[in-house]
Amino acid sequence: MTISGCNQVSDLKNDQTMPRPNVVIFYVDDLGYGDVGSYGAIGVKTPNIDTLAADGIRFTDAHSSAATCTPSRYSLLTGQYAFRNDAAILPGDAPLIINPNMPTLPKVFKKAGYNTAVVGKWHLGLGNGYVDWNKAVKPGPLELGFDYSFLLPATGDRVPTVYLENHHVVNLDPADPITVSYQKPIGSRPVGTEQPELLKQTADLQHSATIVNGISRIGWMAGGKSAEWVDEDFPFVFTNKAKQFIANNKNEPFMLFFPFHDIHVPRVPNKMFEGKSDMGVRGDAIAQMDWMTGQIIAELKAQGVYDNTLIIFSSDNGPVLDDGYDDLAVQKLGEHQPSGPFRGGKYSAYEAGTRVPMIVTYPNKITQKGDSDALISHIDFYRSLASLVDIKLDKNEAIDSKNLLPALLDASQDGRQYMLEESFTLAIRDGHWKYIAPFSGTTPTWLANKVIENGLMAKPQLFNLKNDIKEKVNLVEKHPEIAKKLQAKIDAIVAKPSH
Repeated sequence: MTISGCNQVSDLKNDQTMPRPNVVIFYVDDLGYGDVGSYGAIGVKTPNIDTLAADGIRFTDAHSSAATCTPSRYSLLTGQYAFRNDAAILPGDAPLIINPNMPTLPKVFKKAGYNTAVVGKWHLGLGNGYVDWNKAVKPGPLELGFDYSFLLPATGDRVPTVYLENHHVVNLDPADPITVSYQKPIGSRPVGTEQPELLKQTADLQHSATIVNGISRIGWMAGGKSAEWVDEDFPFVFTNKAKQFIANNKNEPFMLFFPFHDIHVPRVPNKMFEGKSDMGVRGDAIAQMDWMTGQIIAELKAQGVYDNTLIIFSSDNGPVLDDGYDDLAVQKLGEHQPSGPFRGGKYSAYEAGTRVPMIVTYPNKITQKGDSDALISHIDFYRSLASLVDIKLDKNEAIDSKNLLPALLDASQDGRQYMLEESFTLAIRDGHWKYIAPFSGTTPTWLANKVIENGLMAKPQLFNLKNDIKEKVNLVEKHPEIAKKLQAKIDAIVAKPSH
């Protein structure tokens, strides 16, 4: 790995006249490399995100650490690859998968004297097993270093369909307690398989249980009627909570982690965004997400803290069109290419599984704006941001993270040489070389017909991305020595002891 520009970082730390920078991480769900205007989107406009790109650095080789959401979030907050904890896509009633005793990114900021918050989709589990949603739900984000949390407990397509603020369900009536089941039907709410005429969007069998707000979900839910969310309200509810946190903490350094629900299914954008794209509800959800981003940036400016805020905008994995709901995302795609020039998407071992849009702005300290081809993983946010706030990490902390702060502040700086990519198998980048390890595991039944499409093959694959950006020509037989070296590198990373 080549990293230069260290004097710049030293200057940042030693500048005693500059207040400590705030940090905002926008983490969009299922946003592809080509889903943003400045990355070539067709059929939808993203003016607020494009303005961020013009004000900062637009990365062309940045990656989520995994091709699915829970593993990516786990790695971002812990600095460890998700396979070290068998972190996979979680059901809605899963226990918290990050041990509260484990070092985390928000705890780093707490050590530096920051106020911390997470607002948005969580999907990292809650509690120690069975969750009684009618009592304090913990451990959760507050036990991991966040001072404040306002969450979708899991995802929009899973029950319980309620907001969780800190430890408690919002607007819950004790006389109408919540019960959740992922094993058998409960309650009296209609079910998608039985009353499809009540649905705004039809869904596959997995997503056809309890209906709430005209959308059938994964799992069954009884009670909690007064606490139910309305999907169309998400942009206002979450944006307002984030703006309130910024306003309340403008005089002290703060860190805000804002993991969007958009553009994850079910895509139910507010009527304010209806027809804002040429691609139906998926495009309209992108426009909604862009508006939310703009609202939070406007609040930073209104509170006078924008220039001293490091903003990271990115996505938790690559794009997916049909992910359980019939919302016409495929039919209305037009010429738009969610994955940009790359192959694959969400769940995939190919590049578009993890190569995502990423933009960094920090007006007070960015040395050089523009495009950066630095190879970066979101797992590197941990050590990079620890360096930003001058916190020394323990030896066994964030063991897979690299300090790439120079690259985050200067478009001319280099990033990683090697980078692991997680999906249902492991892949690795070495510069322009890409190696995908052979797949011998099992995949969920809903993914069974997409195994080869997602790069999950019994034989190893090797690509030269410099000449084959679409990963079409497998060079394993032509360059077995390179494949062997990269498999050995994966084996060494896997064997690295975790703590």
